[in-house]
Amino acid sequence: MRSRFLLAAVCFVTGVHATDKPIRIGVMPGEEASVVAQVREVAVKQGLPLEIVTFDDAARIDAALASGAIDAASAEDEASLIAHSTRQRYAIQSVAATVTLPMALYSRKLTSMASLPRGASIAIPSDAAGTARALILLQNYTLITLDDRAGLHPALADISSNRLDLKIRRVERAKLYDALDTAGIVAMNADYAARHALKPGRDSIGIEDARSPYQHVLAVRTSDTKSAWVAQLIRAYHSDDVAHFIFTQYQDSVRRPW
Repeated sequence: MRSRFLLAAVCFVTGVHATDKPIRIGVMPGEEASVVAQVREVAVKQGLPLEIVTFDDAARIDAALASGAIDAASAEDEASLIAHSTRQRYAIQSVAATVTLPMALYSRKLTSMASLPRGASIAIPSDAAGTARALILLQNYTLITLDDRAGLHPALADISSNRLDLKIRRVERAKLYDALDTAGIVAMNADYAARHALKPGRDSIGIEDARSPYQHVLAVRTSDTKSAWVAQLIRAYHSDDVAHFIFTQYQDSVRRPW
């Protein structure tokens, strides 16, 4: 049967990991995979061999982790991880923060958030998860206030205050870039912005905090959380070398929440 994931890189060295087998870590292509490649370099020097496994579909990573096809994953935020693992009854959990791929606010009409006029049009993703993330970002900039009861899942109906009478409209993700021609501000996820050569740290006028609730996490099987290799992997990920790589390579377009 054809494998559903593609091997990106393998590195074998003798080290302190008890089995001398590489720890297999699943990622999606892009910035996160590049960061994990740096993690691998640090981990190998510390005696922990890593194998990076690149998936073509993020939905398959949790299943691969739960089944034992991989040992760790760096691919999604904790809320998504919990939702998927609860729904599928996977015994997996997060053990550390990894990176934040920030949603950001873009504009062709404005140069800063301070110049946002009353009644401006704001385009946000129309899917429920994208809508919630965008509304939380707008609240972080004090443009709106959300009902506390909505938590991390607010909808337009949960807006309790809109001090500038902003016209917030939901737009299909595929049409968000085109909305820059008409909207005062457009909220876009990092992956979609990248398809149009937009970098959050360079091109946006507003950006998610590094310690956003949507920061990605390192996940392992629940039975492995106390394993020595997990602590080694976290130390490698949170090393100065990886922090330096993230800053120099991506500036604020990839953010470090640790």
